[in-house]
Amino acid sequence: MAQSSQKSTRATRIAGPPPQIDGVLDDAAWATAPVISDFVQKDPNEGKAPTVATQVRLLYDNDALYIAARMLRPDARAIRRSVSRRDSDSDAEVFLVSLDPYFDRQTGYTFSINSGGVRGDWYHPQDQEGGREAQFDPVWSARAHVDDQGWSAEMRIPFSQLRFNAGEDQVWGLQLTRSLPDKNERVTWVLIPRDVAGFFSRFGRLEGIRGITSGRRLELLPYVTGGLTYRANVNPRNPFEDRSSGRIGGDLKMGLGPNLTLNATVLPDFGQVEADPADVNLSAFETVFAERRPFFTEGSEQLAGLAQNFINRPVYFYSRRIGAPPRGSTSGDFVDQPTNTAILSAAKVTGRLKSGLSIGLLAAVTPFEHARSYDTLTDRFNEVAVEPANTFTVLRMQQDFGKQQSNAAFNLTHAHHFVDERGGLQDILSRDAVTGGLDFKLRTQQGKYEFTGFVGASYVEGDSTAIARLQRGSAHYFQRPDQDHIGYNPGRTSLSGYTASLRHDKNAGYSFWGIQLIARSPGFEINDLGRMPTADDIDFNADFGLRNSKPHQSYRFYSLNFATRAGWNFGGIRQYSNVGLNTSLTFNNFKRATLNFAYNFRSESDVLTRGGPLMGTPNSLTVSSGLNSRPNIPVTWSVNASGARDELGGWSWTARSTFSVRPGARWQASVDPTYTRSADARQYVTTKSGGLAVTFGN
Repeated sequence: MAQSSQKSTRATRIAGPPPQIDGVLDDAAWATAPVISDFVQKDPNEGKAPTVATQVRLLYDNDALYIAARMLRPDARAIRRSVSRRDSDSDAEVFLVSLDPYFDRQTGYTFSINSGGVRGDWYHPQDQEGGREAQFDPVWSARAHVDDQGWSAEMRIPFSQLRFNAGEDQVWGLQLTRSLPDKNERVTWVLIPRDVAGFFSRFGRLEGIRGITSGRRLELLPYVTGGLTYRANVNPRNPFEDRSSGRIGGDLKMGLGPNLTLNATVLPDFGQVEADPADVNLSAFETVFAERRPFFTEGSEQLAGLAQNFINRPVYFYSRRIGAPPRGSTSGDFVDQPTNTAILSAAKVTGRLKSGLSIGLLAAVTPFEHARSYDTLTDRFNEVAVEPANTFTVLRMQQDFGKQQSNAAFNLTHAHHFVDERGGLQDILSRDAVTGGLDFKLRTQQGKYEFTGFVGASYVEGDSTAIARLQRGSAHYFQRPDQDHIGYNPGRTSLSGYTASLRHDKNAGYSFWGIQLIARSPGFEINDLGRMPTADDIDFNADFGLRNSKPHQSYRFYSLNFATRAGWNFGGIRQYSNVGLNTSLTFNNFKRATLNFAYNFRSESDVLTRGGPLMGTPNSLTVSSGLNSRPNIPVTWSVNASGARDELGGWSWTARSTFSVRPGARWQASVDPTYTRSADARQYVTTKSGGLAVTFGN
């Protein structure tokens, strides 16, 4: 197989008018571009010649990159034109362009269009085809057209929507892909075998682009909003039913030299952002919602960092902390409380220097928020502070080095809450929270082997009542009565801790494995600006697997994966321990069967009683299996069953199936019936006196 570094193509500068993006390749400009047609199968027969021809041309001007793709098929009537949501899969054919504009061989973008005209776009934060981020929503255009010879597509990708190094001559990474779901066929320009690691590190080269910039380097978007709410037939005594509102603000985007971008906002309006789904959370831990606000999604990878193949990697920056619902509350017959904290202003600088240094710096300010209440007996209004003014600062710097895309990074965050006696906020919120950490990733053989690690520390300071509340929270539970390695101290005014981890992985080949050890000290706390469920943990996980991606006479693919996980607290109590075996078999007709086993060993949990004594968890066995049809065809289905039983006699079983049919390009119907029965052998009945001290005398 030819290496991706040996494959290259060129884009041609447009001499006349640019092509019209209508999906019909009849513009004169396309005749000047060389044709890329040397595609090869990735599925189903890796390395073989495609069963259909694909031709691609690349043009550019000062503003954008233009792509034309001609997808030929002798049976053109078989091409489906299904319409779906942006970034979604369907049974239509798809053409994808993947770009690595920085040519760092580890990050990049993918743009797609299907035969029904549906677009998709993703940012890839690391050297993997999967793990892509659909929140990336650039402004670009594409159209598709189906005819009696197949279908064609045209794309226009503005340079302003991409980030790349400054320079007269550009060299980018490039991959071109065509997917034909009805034929189970996937063809690519550069063949990346299924049993190897890496994605961008194996791309071909796109050359010939000269004399371009990232487009406009100054954008200003002011706005004015207003609202009036009037409700008829409501309680006439509620003074907060009818209200008016108004806001003026704006966004600024400006280039700082060729590689860095400044984004700033004043009183941003996120009213157009999709609302969070409804959620009923009965656990002790918060629900994690995805970030959808444009200011925070753009360049987020340079502020939060990459997943780095870690399990339970500390999330030092969780952007939903900024502008979150107020933490305080008030009471009254009628209450008017803000649902979210306003953002007075925020600014960030993100980008990547030619030296391989990625920079992310963010600062934000939120104001005091007040809730109003009305007491009908006294006919009085009251106003209470429910959120203090806050400042937030985030810094991340990551340096890439070596030919294998290794890197090292530094994180620092600071949250300051201007708490005082107003609303009693000093009793529920800390005053200052600082976190910092280092992480690294060392790669060999284009990611076949990876050695990763991190170390971090935290410091939180505030009023003793707030720190006591933090000690009793679900992330720590220092008040647990039957532990002696930590102690609850209601008089302390600060909390500090550390975390560290090492991991080693083999990601490619017939066998694959990974092993990791993580520690989070009891006082480690990052939830003021980051996200962390629990501290006081020492976790171990390891997995070993086998997979065969070469088609066989009886099957197409199979994989077996054995995994084990265990965790202890710093007092040596084993909190969980389990082993599992997951198997998967894909048949030659692309139906897939799975069979999985998981066994949990008897352990003792320090979180189930939410601050009470340890609670034992029994031995248990879970078995599940499933059968799935081919994906991305007009009619898909699946059947799944699972069952579990523990040593105390508790049990559960679930049967589930899915069925989806697409009778036309714009219609889809699906049904997903599920039936579950379970019995828990341990249930709370009542509390009796005369118990031990560890159960509070009951």
